[in-house]
Amino acid sequence: MGADSPITRFSSKSEQLQENLRNYSRAVRTLTWQRQGIFTAVAILTGWFFVPWKAALFFAVCMFCEYVDLKLANWVMRIKPGATKVTRRVYAAFVVNTIVSALAISSYTVWVGVTEPGVGTFSALFCLFAAALYAAMNNHQIVSALAVRLTIYGISFLIITVRDLWVYRPPLSSDMWLQFFIVIFVMYFLIDCSIGFLRLYRNDLGRLKELEIEHERAKAALVLKSQFIAVVSHELRTPLTSIKGSLDLINSGRFGEFTPQAHSLLQLAGKNSNRLADLVDDLLDLQKIEEGKMNFTKEMVNIRDFISDAIETHQGLAEKYDVHLNADLKGMGSIFVNTDPSRLMQVLGNVISNAAKFSNEKGEVDIWLSTSDDHVRIFVRDHGVGIRDDAKEEVFGRFVQLDSSDQRHYGGTGLGMNISREIIEALGGTIDYESQLGAGTTFFIELPYTKPPLAKTSAKPIQKSSGPVIPSASRAELVRS
Repeated sequence: MGADSPITRFSSKSEQLQENLRNYSRAVRTLTWQRQGIFTAVAILTGWFFVPWKAALFFAVCMFCEYVDLKLANWVMRIKPGATKVTRRVYAAFVVNTIVSALAISSYTVWVGVTEPGVGTFSALFCLFAAALYAAMNNHQIVSALAVRLTIYGISFLIITVRDLWVYRPPLSSDMWLQFFIVIFVMYFLIDCSIGFLRLYRNDLGRLKELEIEHERAKAALVLKSQFIAVVSHELRTPLTSIKGSLDLINSGRFGEFTPQAHSLLQLAGKNSNRLADLVDDLLDLQKIEEGKMNFTKEMVNIRDFISDAIETHQGLAEKYDVHLNADLKGMGSIFVNTDPSRLMQVLGNVISNAAKFSNEKGEVDIWLSTSDDHVRIFVRDHGVGIRDDAKEEVFGRFVQLDSSDQRHYGGTGLGMNISREIIEALGGTIDYESQLGAGTTFFIELPYTKPPLAKTSAKPIQKSSGPVIPSASRAELVRS
């Protein structure tokens, strides 16, 4: 069935009508007290200077119409999408109530304008003008309701002015004719305002619809991207594992010696297969984070023992980059954190890996702890090239490999620190750094401190470690951060 079929057009019109009713209902609910204040003021003023009981009747009818409008508005907000019959029933009720309200206002103003010459005529014309202008500004969501009000108010304008011309038949130079022509001009002005507000409203609806379409397209593209990453990553993992395992076996020397050229090529292939495996793992983690499917299994972790395990685990990495991992955990008691140890190890591994990569040859990577009343911080500091001041978004960005040198010397996927930040924030902590070009960088991971379990409480009190000796100014900056 084509896009312009009768069923499609009917559905589209029904949806548009429901959207218009919702917008109109929001205006009714928002401006209820304002309208009631206006009716109250008009009733008090005209009742004081003219006939009180007619003013009271006018006020009662208007308040009844306000009550009906408010009930209909609340009903509209509960209508489910696609309920065409209910939508049209409420729409008809709004139009009928608008007719009753407009007739009440017009009847009262015509009575005042006809029976109270002079100031009464002025008061009636002014009230009609105010009512018509208010309708032009606030009733453009339902065109038929706006047309009803303007038509009834326009007839009332003409009744008040034409009656005097018919009764008194003044010459063309009379003030009555001037009043008539001014009324015609005012009516034209009100119609023009109504068209202007209606055009603005429809333009806004069009822009909103375009934004909704673009939003849906963006959501669909995001879902498609996530699915693509997931499929590609999973499809790559199996053959890549086979290739990587085969290269590792060949490079181990178990199948004999190779020529220097072949050995160099095999070493390069093994290195790149490792990088590709890291990229696949990072893409899978990124996809899980975006979809909110990354699972966390929290348990009580002794951070001091955890850091010792992390240093032992990453000794091979340190030897690869010819750096020494220097941990200062002396004087530290048992510090427990309720966290996911595997995910925290992943983050700490990324930070240690970056520190090793950007350290000088035969350099040191310092690791230490500090505690406060409710948080514990893990510090990892290198003495390498440092990071420029304006690079924080790049450090924690995606697919960005920060390198302070003229040529790239350091491998990586550009996802590690971004994933690390997402993981730490999911664990209720923060990750950040302080750096100085040419002097090195200090990353710190902050996590909520947890009182140790009674069964594992150490007799040794927890003390704040001073860590490796660092300049006092740098230490003050870290404490303030």
